[in-house]
Amino acid sequence: MMTEISVLDLQNLRHLISGFDTTHCKMQDYAHEAQDPQVKQFFQKSAQSALESKQQLMKFLQ
Repeated sequence: MMTEISVLDLQNLRHLISGFDTTHCKMQDYAHEAQDPQVKQFFQKSAQSALESKQQLMKFLQ
């Protein structure tokens, strides 16, 4: 059953999705630039986490 979301909720979702998308891109860039393997791994995991959060939020728009 699909429930309708308010305009405010839709705006909030768009804002959160955009934020996670930006975080994902930045973390990927930081991982690419990192020299230390542990730091690189940290940023890669952070990028993946942001991507997964974005994807979960996108499900609300389907």
